[in-house]
Amino acid sequence: MDRTRDPDLATRLFGSRPEHTLALLRAAWPAAVGADLARRTEVVAFDRGVLRVKVPDARWQRSLQRMRGEILARLRSVAGGAAPRSLGFVAGPVAEPPAPAPPPEAAPCLPAPEAVAEAARAIPDPEMRARFVASAARYFARFRRDQTGDGTGGGGSTTG
Repeated sequence: MDRTRDPDLATRLFGSRPEHTLALLRAAWPAAVGADLARRTEVVAFDRGVLRVKVPDARWQRSLQRMRGEILARLRSVAGGAAPRSLGFVAGPVAEPPAPAPPPEAAPCLPAPEAVAEAARAIPDPEMRARFVASAARYFARFRRDQTGDGTGGGGSTTG
């Protein structure tokens, strides 16, 4: 079966619902602005193509407004068509980022489909690319287990 490569996998996986797109953009924000700047800002909303970001004060608003073209380009490189068309900055107290949760026990899973791995090669940041492929592999593994009867949604056998 010949499948054409999906040029915008992020949009296909995350763009169907606004809360999914917002989650993708929150995850992509540190890659777009850097870890230090990400800690000093807070992605708060995504509505009608505008990503709203809370910043500590008006000085931060002006600085980030000057950087918006570069930030948008970086977000596009990660989020593709799910990236915002513009940025809006709101001054206010920025919430402390939550402490990272300890990683869950990794269950062994099959690698992501080759089409996903191929599409991920377009992500320039190696760490972001590796995380994307690992997440996709876990996502697809859920469905493989269900289809083979190993998960909760599959087997169809009953005892009685």
